[in-house]
Amino acid sequence: MSILEVKNVKKIYSSFIGGNKVEALKNVNFSVEEGEYVAIMGESGSGKTTLLNILAAIDRPTSGSVILDGKNLTDIKDSEIAAFRRDNLGFVFQDFNLLDTFTLEDNIYLPLVLARKQYPEMHSRLEPIAAKLAISDILKKYPYEVSGGQKQRAAVARALITRPKLILADEPTGALDSKATDELLNLFGEINRTGQTILMVTHSVKAASHAGRVLFIRDGEVFHQIYRGGDTNDAIYQKISDTLTLLATGGDRK
Repeated sequence: MSILEVKNVKKIYSSFIGGNKVEALKNVNFSVEEGEYVAIMGESGSGKTTLLNILAAIDRPTSGSVILDGKNLTDIKDSEIAAFRRDNLGFVFQDFNLLDTFTLEDNIYLPLVLARKQYPEMHSRLEPIAAKLAISDILKKYPYEVSGGQKQRAAVARALITRPKLILADEPTGALDSKATDELLNLFGEINRTGQTILMVTHSVKAASHAGRVLFIRDGEVFHQIYRGGDTNDAIYQKISDTLTLLATGGDRK
């Protein structure tokens, strides 16, 4: 069953001076099945950031539709979009987006506080997540008191605590060292195996090699995709590298 459907999505930006138009997305079509782990890759300027913003309901497409769990994002009123995003999407960012004046625990609780959940429910939701992410003993610490890897684990906990239909991860390993990167990617794999759907935008071949499917964006369109099948991470890594070389040299679709 598809949890996310992207149909004929186009995005055109018009400049205020001269009326020039830039077509960031031309005709993007793909779907994500419930429980999938999908990575999106592409060179800078390929349109993947624009696509992520549209999937996150931060931006709207010029035409086409994005349907999340049967709900067309373009039909949601501006006054309702923040609540929809909070209730249905979990976000993991490269720079963590944690508030330094809040403890890790309070940062994780924040989306539930905004949703007006009561403390007993928030606490009961956090306990198993914190245990799984190995952050139970640092919840009272502030972001500046912990490592980058621990910050990212707290950010993952914040994404999971709302029980989202889809986690959107934007370069989640970009600010981490190699050890923390390995830990986070293994963690994403564990989370995905519990049934959580993940869509990750990344430049990292290593990060993408952990996904079950990799989509490649070029010039505002889906250029190619790779399915894991029974391949190892090393085999997927090589296939991704070969496809990126093809992208860089202007080759045709395979």
